[in-house]
Formats: sequence, C-alpha cells, structure tokens
Amino acid sequence: MTLVLAATPLGNPLDASERLKMAIASAEIIAAEDSRRFHRLAADLGTTFTAKIISFFEGNESDRTSELLEYLRAGKEVLVVTDAGMPTISDPGFRLMRDAIAENIPTRVIPGPSAPTMAVALSGLPTDRFTFEGFIPRTQGARSTFFEKLRFEERTMVLFEAPHRLTESLADALQVFGAERGAAICREMTKTYEEVIRGSISSLLAWAESREVLGEITLVIAGVSEGSEEKSAADSVARVKEYEAAGMDRKEAIATVAQETGLPKKIVYAAVVDANKMSR
Repeated sequence: MTLVLAATPLGNPLDASERLKMAIASAEIIAAEDSRRFHRLAADLGTTFTAKIISFFEGNESDRTSELLEYLRAGKEVLVVTDAGMPTISDPGFRLMRDAIAENIPTRVIPGPSAPTMAVALSGLPTDRFTFEGFIPRTQGARSTFFEKLRFEERTMVLFEAPHRLTESLADALQVFGAERGAAICREMTKTYEEVIRGSISSLLAWAESREVLGEITLVIAGVSEGSEEKSAADSVARVKEYEAAGMDRKEAIATVAQETGLPKKIVYAAVVDANKMSR
C-alpha cells in the first residue's frame, strides 16, 4: 500500500531513471495523465508492465482521486505519472497526495526531470533563490493582476506559458517589470529543437513577435535587483508601516519615507498599495 509519484522525461526517453523503469514494471495500478503517451513511453523504455492503467488528468482528477484512494486502502501500490516532469507540479496528483497523507498512507517520490529547475539553470539568471509561479493566467486582465503581484518579487521567477500566448504575456510583463528586466525563454527542453533565448524582456518580446513560436515554453524572469528603484520601493513599505505603527497617518508616513529615500512619493504610494493588495 504505497502511493508513488514518478517524474517522467520532458522529451528525451534517455532521461528516464532505472527507478522509473522498475516502478512501471512492478506497479499494480498506474494513473497516467495520457494513457496513449504512457504506452509510448513504456515502449521507448523497453519496459513491460501488467498494471491496470487509469486515466488521471485535470478534468477527472477529483473523481479519480477517490477511486485511487480505494485501491490504496485495499493495499495496492499506485504509481502516478504525467506526460512530462513531476506529478503535482502544475500537473495532476496534488489532491491524491494530500488525501493519502491525511490517511497516513505511505508515499514516496521517484525523482527525475523537472522543467522549472532545468529552466532556471539554463536561464543564466540567479539560482540561489527562485520561485515557481505555475501557468500564467490566460486573459489579459488576470495576467496584469498576476504580474502586478510579482512586481517587487526579489527571487528569480519561473513560469509556464502556452506558445500562442507568449507574445501577449511578454507584453504584459514588460508593462510591469520594465523593458530592461532580464529574462529567458526556454523552449522544447531536452528535445531535438531545444532552444534558450536570453536577454531583456523587450528583446524577448521582439523575438517572439518576429516568428511563430511552437513547443513547450518555460519563461524565467529576474527578480528585483539590489539598488533598483523597485527594490528601494519594496523596502520603503516596511518603513511606512513602522511610522503608521508609531501613530503617523499613511499620507504623512509615505511623504516622510519618500523624503528619506529620495524616491518619488507616487512610487512609495504605489508600493504600499501593491503590498496591501497582496496581503488580502
């Protein structure tokens, strides 16, 4: 009775671990995001299996979680695999893992390829601290709000995006982070046509606008750098809060901090407003 999450290759079957092959061969139940792609993977790996295959994707994850828990309670070993990378990371599996832990069902993970960590390593941007933000929202309004909440993020940011929305997302990111913020587009990682485009957001936008972008896309954006106006504005929020705690009203606190830091009052005000939005 064990729930096993196994990372699968992003595109190159040679990246599959021996532990993945052994898990496929020994599993009793395999929950696969796409059964046809799983069969192709098993064939590429030369791995045979006797497990029952259950379709397990975003649209049926809630219903299938209950079914898979029943198998686990009955003492079966359940292996979860997705089309690429680690289950639960912007892929099905989180609910099942959460519920299995709640029931004290043994769990383990078979490590392997991961798009977020590979992309941040390839980007050439700081890797000491980074945050994975998942998929960028599809609509323009939601995207703008999404990026606004990240305006003062100091860590390198890793995001997923569909190729046909990349241009729009870069344009919205430029409005929030500025034209010169460092970034990288990692396309088709580990596959035949792997490509990494590095530069400023404005240069990446020009690149995306000049061609039809295809394939799996991971976008990496640098965080706020030390000494930048954005970093100074983010730090000023704490000072405003200190003055407010001491009894000063917000308007006066913002004016005082602006004078101390040399920042325009409108920049300090915007930083305070953004911080309040993020805390809601």
